[in-house]
Amino acid sequence: MKTWPALVVAGLSGTDQADLLQAALTDYEIAAIDEASDDSWRVFFQDDAGRTRALGALAPRFPSLTFHPLDVADEDWAARSQANLRAIQVGRIVVAPPWDVPTTIVIQPSMGFGTGHHATTRLCLAALQRLALAGRSVLDVGTGSGVLAIAASRLGAGDVTGLDDDADAIHAAWENLALNPGATVSLIVGDLRSTELVPADVILANLTGSLLITSAERLRKLTNAHGRLILSGFQTHEERDVVAAYGAFTVEQRGEEDGWVCVTLM
Repeated sequence: MKTWPALVVAGLSGTDQADLLQAALTDYEIAAIDEASDDSWRVFFQDDAGRTRALGALAPRFPSLTFHPLDVADEDWAARSQANLRAIQVGRIVVAPPWDVPTTIVIQPSMGFGTGHHATTRLCLAALQRLALAGRSVLDVGTGSGVLAIAASRLGAGDVTGLDDDADAIHAAWENLALNPGATVSLIVGDLRSTELVPADVILANLTGSLLITSAERLRKLTNAHGRLILSGFQTHEERDVVAAYGAFTVEQRGEEDGWVCVTLM
């Protein structure tokens, strides 16, 4: 009987690792993900070599999770677990069940502006997806390529603004916006300290630790009551000082990848 090479991943419950793990799995040729429970997934691979490669890379990257190889008999497991199937990517092709059609954002690579490949961008994208954005206003400070602002719009935000003091960045963001039909973003060239801005329900600031600290008062004032601040661009050794600069705001969610940190404050 045919068997499928799989990895059982446990320890997901109560952590922020699920979104990060799912993003990491796109680097491998997986057949399906069976989310057996909140705590445990079964990840099916096309072959043993793919499973071995994924295990060697993912286990050290996610030390809080446990990974166990498992060979699963092909007893119509796909039909029995289809309700939990997630989208998979192979090369340039994404195959998805109708209940898990991914949001695709097209970004033209350019010098100095994010393409989504840096850890902090991935962390911010994961943080955005944890919020109910429908109809909410979003301000993306230091928008760069516009990837986070475009993502916020595609995720349902009602009024999205991207701000950057670099005119070349805003030019790149306009070009990327044109590549993403359905996204609506207002883009502004300006300095956070002096540009007149309307307060927003969600503030995105993927900057640096020092900039987040010096801009804290301004960002706090721009956050609507009961709003959220998504901050990234700083490393673990800067985390205490960054969070402390935001006073009464508390950490609602936290993500970490390769020493980089993202926090959602409320």
